[in-house]
Amino acid sequence: MASIGWIRDKGQLTIPDEIRKAARLKPGDPVEIELVDGVLVLTPKKLIDASQAWFWTAEWQAGEAEASADIAAGRVTSHDGDEDFLAALGE
Repeated sequence: MASIGWIRDKGQLTIPDEIRKAARLKPGDPVEIELVDGVLVLTPKKLIDASQAWFWTAEWQAGEAEASADIAAGRVTSHDGDEDFLAALGE
């Protein structure tokens, strides 16, 4: 997808609406800007609250992927309450 944007007086760039929507950009979102071999590369970035950073560690994300694969493959159980759950554990 390509489109034309415009540079304003103070160096502000207007990103066309269809590009903003496709990139899910909202006003105030951070965007990394690089110059690579003479080409401007804009990469949307999302900031993560420090209190939530643990969720985005490689280890946690690996666990999330494993859990999602188990759910998709039907390798799950459900229980009708605490006692049922503990009984399934053999407690």
